[in-house]
Amino acid sequence: MSFRHVVPIPRRSAIGRVAEVYAQSSADFGQVAFMMLSPAPDIHAATWAVLRESELVGQASRTDKEVVTVAVSQANECRFCIDAHTIMIHATGEHRLAEDLLHGRPLAEPRYDRLVAWAKATRTPGAEQLREPPFPAEVAAEFIGTALSTHFTNRMFSCLTDERLIPGNLQRSSSVRRVGGMTYARTIRRELAPGESLALLSDIPRGPVPHWTGDTPIGIALAALRGAAAAGGELLSESGRELLRTAIADWDGARPSAAWLDQRLASVHAADRPSTSLALLAALSPHEITDARVAAWRATGHDADADLVRLLSFGAVTAVDRIEEAITGDHRPHQFDMTSS
Repeated sequence: MSFRHVVPIPRRSAIGRVAEVYAQSSADFGQVAFMMLSPAPDIHAATWAVLRESELVGQASRTDKEVVTVAVSQANECRFCIDAHTIMIHATGEHRLAEDLLHGRPLAEPRYDRLVAWAKATRTPGAEQLREPPFPAEVAAEFIGTALSTHFTNRMFSCLTDERLIPGNLQRSSSVRRVGGMTYARTIRRELAPGESLALLSDIPRGPVPHWTGDTPIGIALAALRGAAAAGGELLSESGRELLRTAIADWDGARPSAAWLDQRLASVHAADRPSTSLALLAALSPHEITDARVAAWRATGHDADADLVRLLSFGAVTAVDRIEEAITGDHRPHQFDMTSS
């Protein structure tokens, strides 16, 4: 994987919160997680915490949650996440399931088909499949948290990496995927204690804890991610924030066209368009973030990689808020109001 637009902090020189996230993710996930977010340590830590507390721990089957992650990633066309989490399904020993899901073939058990349909439908507000979730209420927070975590990380991988998991795309070989799964088999079977990532979130301002998360640590992790991302909203003008809000409110799950983006941006002052376009694309069409768009934004006086990560995260989290509301009916306040929450 190659990184785009930012220079991550190398593991050998990481200190503080970044080093702690690298160490915990390596131990619990089998790999250093989300290096492209490391220039903004608060975003980095909160993103890891949401994934860990939703997907890696809890009562629900890890295989089932990996199925949700792959299906959401397919809906968002995030090639890196599709490949990485297909390998994780191999790691659980479900080799046929991994390959059938990857290639869109009929799945061995109807419950997997229902999980896939629900997961893909989370991209489309109002989708009928969201009305009857295919999992028990007692583990609903884990599945919803996994879906929301994946929607956010899909966007950030598409924004900030080339989405190639292995050089030469060797993971496109089924034998490589299967062998890759074997390297994670021991890690994926470890029983992890809930809440151990929350110590990484100290001093991060938090938004409200969603009611649907109950007493799980998922709610605190999500609240920290929202609080950290709120700083990205401060990099937008008032009109830019309003445009982002209305565009996402109108979003039907489809990838917008370039003409749609240009029409929306016409309502924003020219000086505000570089930042607004990045936030809007991170939310709705992250693959379209180009070197030229980032260069135009940097030309407005923003040189710090941390600011870029926060701006993109703000757009991505705002889209995740819309998705969460569609899944749960839990309306979220606007991200740029969260610093006062």
